[in-house]
Amino acid sequence: MLDSRLRPMIDPPLARIATLLTRRGVPANLVTGAGLGIGLLAACAAGRGCFSTALGLFLLSRLFDGLDGHVARQHKPTGLGGHLDLMADFTVYAALPLGIAVAMPDTALVTAFLLASFYINAASFFGTAILAERRRLRSSANGPKSHYHPRGLIEGAETIAFFTICLLVPDWFAMLAPVFALLTLWTAASRIPVAWRLERGEG
Repeated sequence: MLDSRLRPMIDPPLARIATLLTRRGVPANLVTGAGLGIGLLAACAAGRGCFSTALGLFLLSRLFDGLDGHVARQHKPTGLGGHLDLMADFTVYAALPLGIAVAMPDTALVTAFLLASFYINAASFFGTAILAERRRLRSSANGPKSHYHPRGLIEGAETIAFFTICLLVPDWFAMLAPVFALLTLWTAASRIPVAWRLERGEG
């Protein structure tokens, strides 16, 4: 929901950093891999109860996630690069709550509910994207993408904010996770009418 509003503020500095990386020959897929590795380290830190360290690593991984697309556009974006970027994002967002649950075993049930909502949302995301691709539609509200990017109530900015709060105040995780899971499920459900219109050729 907030991604398109934040883009005008965050894209210019990210583009400048990406230019520096491009001049040094850093490929976009390497940036994606670095973001994934740092995100997994954040999950490991959370699992050890080092939540402040986990937060710093998580935010750094999201910086790399924002950079890889800009680096790719300064080279030549590829479908593989877009695929790897999505895989890295979903992996980090799956690993981090698992790390929190390891540190706080009493949150296992709400963690399972949260991960289930992510799973369902991913299905709606990719299902809608497939229908849009069949109609040769493109989305640009959240910046240029190598694939159709369905919008929703819960997007990247909201997810980053959620995990930031949970890592700042871990005791809130058990309370916030079910709420965020319900909002994520709402996002998934909201794409059903979109898919219906796309199937009818009204997209």
